[in-house]
Amino acid sequence: MTRTRLDDVDDALIVARAVDGDTAAFAVLVRRYAPLMRAHTRRLLGGTADVDDIVQETLVVAWQRLDELDDPAAVRPWLMRIVSRRAMDRIRATRVHLDVNEIDHETPVETSPPRIVEARERAAALDDVLKELPEAQRQCWVLRELGGQSYEEIAEELSIPASTVRGLLARARKYIIVRMEQWR
Repeated sequence: MTRTRLDDVDDALIVARAVDGDTAAFAVLVRRYAPLMRAHTRRLLGGTADVDDIVQETLVVAWQRLDELDDPAAVRPWLMRIVSRRAMDRIRATRVHLDVNEIDHETPVETSPPRIVEARERAAALDDVLKELPEAQRQCWVLRELGGQSYEEIAEELSIPASTVRGLLARARKYIIVRMEQWR
């Protein structure tokens, strides 16, 4: 990957240049945020083949609507909201439930075979617990804990009040804590 002088420039300036039609500036945004968007979409969709399509659709929409961005420095959350909406639309359209089997689990620091087995068992247990959650709780949990979205962003994404997001997250967290107690 070839680095340009633009790679070191802050988002606000990159967005301003891209709004003016600078495709090289937009390419910097793509390099910066496409991997994050891809990982986030993969987590939401469970690693389906639609991930790259959704990211590409998001980038096309972003290019077309970049001039509508109120705060150029906030391009990352703006892109993440767009990709989340597109992923959720795909889920709704196909009526596929979130499959958390594809969640990237961190590798334990100690890589001895017993630690690796324990980490895999813990990850499998978490996957099972997440599958037991009602869909709304699971979506809120995934968007918050894996996607790093704020309560307001999740509320906007799921078209529910932020207070409902807080309640759904609280119930999901409580359930996960109780069910994962043996892994503490």
